[in-house]
Amino acid sequence: MLAIERKNEILSILQKEQRVLVAELSQKYNVTEETIRRDLEKLEKEGFVKKTYGGAVLNKHITMDMPLKIREKTNRKEKQVIAKKVAGLIEEGDCIMLDSSSTSLMIAQELKRMKKLTVITNSVEVLIELSGNDGIQVISTGGNLRDSSLSLVGKATQEVLSHYYVDKAVISCKGVDIEKGVTDSHEMEAEVKIAMRKSAKSTILAADSSKMGEVFFVKVLNLESGDILVTDKIPEEWRKPLAERGVKVLSNEDE
Repeated sequence: MLAIERKNEILSILQKEQRVLVAELSQKYNVTEETIRRDLEKLEKEGFVKKTYGGAVLNKHITMDMPLKIREKTNRKEKQVIAKKVAGLIEEGDCIMLDSSSTSLMIAQELKRMKKLTVITNSVEVLIELSGNDGIQVISTGGNLRDSSLSLVGKATQEVLSHYYVDKAVISCKGVDIEKGVTDSHEMEAEVKIAMRKSAKSTILAADSSKMGEVFFVKVLNLESGDILVTDKIPEEWRKPLAERGVKVLSNEDE
């Protein structure tokens, strides 16, 4: 295994487990503990981890944004369930906006079965995923490319979004908090999500349970009447306040 592949796998483990031990990683990858320590030192310099005695913990800084390729490997089962639920809310003939995230890519994969659909997106991966599907019109927002997320952002992106009115905006996030609302780690990504919400009749928030209770750098929105939260699991104490706000919740626990 190449060093870069090992580092990416370590990041994926950290995303899920929050911490790693040098001795365990050394056995897992059949390399010396010194090799693992060098991997962790590089990840620390890149800002992704904080080294601890005998291992490392995930750096949960509010502005930190994991590379898309890492996020795509994290909580895949939960995201796939969410993607199926979201796709079930999309009707034939709908016009939707779909943001850029690992969950949005899975949603796009589910939407390929649609016979008539218009999708406006700032995600390069979603554009590629939906290309060549008869009946699905795909519109790119254009804009500045963010390499780490393969997303298009900036004023040009927001300008394009402002010219459309759609049935549903399907957005993701980094954190959901019952008091502080929906947040993201990157300001330009947040601005795209805000623009999508403004252009849509209704908003669907797709967020797995690892996002619940987390707060990041930029406020995106407050969940309001008519919004739909699609997740695998939410804190039980959130159900009543969300219901009082008129927010519909779809989760595995409701099946």
